[in-house]
Parts: sequence; C-alpha cells; structure tokens
Amino acid sequence: MSDPILKVTDLSRNFDGIKAVSDLSFVVQPGEIKAVIGPNGAGKSTLFNMIAGVTPPSSGEIHFQGQRIDALPTAKRAEMGIARTFQNLQIFPEMTVLENVMAGRHMSGDIGMMRAILRLPATVAEERRISAEAMELLGRFGLKGLATTRAGDLSFGQSKILELARALACDPTLLLLDEPAAGLPHAEADEMSRVIRELNAGGMTVVLVEHNMRMVMSISHDILVLNNGQWIAEGDAKHVSTHPDVLAAYLGEEEDA
Repeated sequence: MSDPILKVTDLSRNFDGIKAVSDLSFVVQPGEIKAVIGPNGAGKSTLFNMIAGVTPPSSGEIHFQGQRIDALPTAKRAEMGIARTFQNLQIFPEMTVLENVMAGRHMSGDIGMMRAILRLPATVAEERRISAEAMELLGRFGLKGLATTRAGDLSFGQSKILELARALACDPTLLLLDEPAAGLPHAEADEMSRVIRELNAGGMTVVLVEHNMRMVMSISHDILVLNNGQWIAEGDAKHVSTHPDVLAAYLGEEEDA
C-alpha cells in the first residue's frame, strides 16, 4: 500500500473545556473517496476546519503528503494542494460565474488576486490563461453558457457546482467536500455523485462530509464514523452499514439511509 496522502494522528480540539474532536487518528489513501459521517455535533466540521487550517488543533498532528501541516496557514495549505467547499455556500454573488472560478485559480496562480484586480500590464497574459482555464472548467460542469451570469442569480444546485468548480480551479491534490448534497433534491444529488465519481476516476482524492447516506454508501471507498468527536467505526460501506454502533447512532436517524 502506498503512503497516505493525509494522516491524522491523535487530533483533538477543545472549545471551553468541551472536546469537539477527541484523540482522532485515521489516514486517507491517494485516489480514494473517504466519507466522514455522523450526526450534528459529531465533530465533522471541526475536523474539516482543522485539516483546512481554519481552526488550530488543541493537540495532535496532521500530515499531508508526508509533511506536517497543522501549524501552517490556510493559504499555504491551499498552495500545497488542499481545496475545500463549504456547507454554506461561499461564492461571490455579485461577481460573474466566470469571475468566481477565476478567483479560485488566482489562489494558485503566479500573479495573485491584488495584482489581478489592479490589472498591471505584466498580468494580462496570465489573466488570459486563467480565463481560458476557468472557461474550460465551466464547460466541464455544464456552466459555460452561464459564464457572464451574476453568480447570485444561479439556482442552488448550480451554485453548488460553481463552488466545486472554483475549488478545482486551485488545481488541488486533495479535495475536501463539506456536505455537497445538502439541500439538493434527489436528481441533483445524484448528479453531484456522478461528478464526484468522475473527479475521482481522474485521480482526485476526496474527503467527503455528508448526511446523504445514499450518496455516501454509493460512492465512498472508505467511511469514517464519528460520535461526539470520537472514532467509533471505519471501513467500507458494507462494514459500516452493518456495524451495530453505527446502526444505533446514525443510520437509524437517516430516513433515506
């Protein structure tokens, strides 16, 4: 087995004496889709925020591609190849669809966001390249015809796809998806599943936090189950779906499990 792309060791985060995540350890292998499931308060969002660099851990270590990253800022982790989406959409509603994706590309480009805004002469060539790459991404996800549309005018499902396209514009190695199916009807959730499978088939490693058990069980190679910030089970869909602790704590609460 190859070295893990992500390794979490004894990770904990305390908030006012309460452990949101407690001594959590797991690995993510290159090229897999790993889901993290659990009810509200299980510690999933806190875990994502620690991996992405939004929240510092109280203790423990995070290694990405063999390098320890738990003390690095978010921007540095993005430069290294970690991108994420959010449960609550983080698009720029007043910008066009194309500009939103270009904003993601600027995070890993050579010119930087401020120089792009100033439109310095030296940035023009790279701006054109970034625009072309952004248009290619929009075409890949069926949004090319909406490139000049104000992002705030998109449907909720289209906005979810736009945020995913913007994350991919950073050219990540590891993609963190925070409830990509939340709020989507079945048909659009199925389309999101198809998109994630396609990305994974192209070599993308995905860590997925999701309440939609239909999606989780159908696309995940490995599933990590949390309860009150603690590890309670881990394995493939068959193992997790028959684990008594998981059935008691989670799947019994999901109407569409």
